[in-house]
Amino acid sequence: MRYRAEPAYTHGQLPRTGVLLVNLGTPAAPTPQALRRYLREFLSDPRVVEIPRALWWPILNGLILNTRPKKSAAKYAAVWTADGSPLKTHTEKQAKLLKGWLGERIASPFTVDYAMRYGEPSIPAVLDRMKAGGCDRILLLPAYPQYASSTTATANDAAFDWLKSVRNQPALRTLRHYHDHPAYIHALTANVRDFWQIHGRPDVLLMSFHGVPRTALDKGDPYHCECQKTGRLLAEALGLEAEQYRLAFQSRFGRAEWLQPYTGHTLLALAREGVKRVDVVAPGFTADCLETLEELAMEGRASFLGAGGREFHYIPALNENPHWIDALGRIALENLGGWVSEQWDRDANEAMRRDSARRAHNLGAAK
Repeated sequence: MRYRAEPAYTHGQLPRTGVLLVNLGTPAAPTPQALRRYLREFLSDPRVVEIPRALWWPILNGLILNTRPKKSAAKYAAVWTADGSPLKTHTEKQAKLLKGWLGERIASPFTVDYAMRYGEPSIPAVLDRMKAGGCDRILLLPAYPQYASSTTATANDAAFDWLKSVRNQPALRTLRHYHDHPAYIHALTANVRDFWQIHGRPDVLLMSFHGVPRTALDKGDPYHCECQKTGRLLAEALGLEAEQYRLAFQSRFGRAEWLQPYTGHTLLALAREGVKRVDVVAPGFTADCLETLEELAMEGRASFLGAGGREFHYIPALNENPHWIDALGRIALENLGGWVSEQWDRDANEAMRRDSARRAHNLGAAK
């Protein structure tokens, strides 16, 4: 069968609007087996690795998937919690809090769910669930403030592939970015200020963004520019002078050149320059994950202190910060324009639903 089976339909069913919060993904467990499955899906995506498959496939299946899963599993084990993957836990909580925030402002039927581009719950599975729940309009809300082909675009690809498999398609909206949205910048600023109010201020604030290959910038990907703008706006909101902050990129993979300066090199250079205290924040990560909790908070700390630095702090990601949930809600509302209503009349719509069901029954419909 070419198309997915349609869910059971009830005449007069009230349509719902769906908001789907999409994050990158996580393995199911901190084990080599789970990492192998996760890395195979992740590194098989042509938007993530833009190497011709004839060249990349032997490297991926012959070398990487036989060596990297064990090393990665050990790193994941270092940050795994009793509730499971930090990324999944925070994203799930964000979706629940977002639903509550929107519920105070939206009267018409809606739902909020979350999905992972790689791993579970998958984008197709959650879209199936939302459609079965009556959603005929769905907004894809990426957890990535800065647009990149390897993040936002590949999440859209998965949703569009699902859409191609559906006979009775819902309307689908995508959100490109919000790297300079005032509410997002305010949430970042409040998060840093709250941390400094407790721990004091550093000599230098290092803003670390996830890296992408340099070729992505050369080919027209706007990610580098959007990270720079986020960093500039955050520094301005915090009142920082040029010498009080740095912007760098982390999480390199392979031997090719990635966006620079590199976070690891920057931490070493700051320590060797005599900087005593560094605070690191990751504005592009809206939920803490392996890259923030292990790569920054653990590896980054060891590098800076080992090179002579005296004090290192990692400022947690936005996670469930109320300022971030407020920003997420405002961003969602702006992109739901015309789809939801604050003045929806439940009684009137319920009467219309019953009338529709009655007329369908009189015409011989089964439901």
